[in-house]
Amino acid sequence: MFILYAMPLGILIGYALGGRLERLGDLRLRWGWLAIAGLAVQVVLFSPALSGLVGAAGPVAYVLSTGAVLTAVLRDVRIPGLALVALGAASNLAAILANGGIMPAAPDAVASLASATGEGFSNSVVVADPALRPLTDVFALPVWLPFANVFSVGDVLIGLGVVVVLARGMVSPGIARTGRGA
Repeated sequence: MFILYAMPLGILIGYALGGRLERLGDLRLRWGWLAIAGLAVQVVLFSPALSGLVGAAGPVAYVLSTGAVLTAVLRDVRIPGLALVALGAASNLAAILANGGIMPAAPDAVASLASATGEGFSNSVVVADPALRPLTDVFALPVWLPFANVFSVGDVLIGLGVVVVLARGMVSPGIARTGRGA
């Protein structure tokens, strides 16, 4: 959910820099379909209605869908901001792989949300002693924000990258179109 805050911020910064929203239509992601497919799998995987049905396939689907998004991003890493997105996605994938297909969440971060985690497969699970702890979900958005959730350093990098992609894409049509710089 962290990315939901990055998108409007990137657009606002793009406008503040004199950019135009329609220039984002020039953004050419060569494997955008793969990123969309990976994200769609995660939306289904973590939706409350379906997460209880996932079972043992959850961790495998999570790893594969995260890997799909990372692969798509790496294909276009020359687009300004996508290197940050790739670094964040790789960070998250490393933590997920090191912990058996789940993203560990710090108990204090989860407790600060003061909400039940619910049943079914979740992208974040409290783990006593996770591998790669600094890369796991150790932060929490304030509970008063809509979509408050736990998040990782990787999520922050992804969010920053999305801000850069959107803002630069709105301002610099040559960069957005070619992905090779001005």
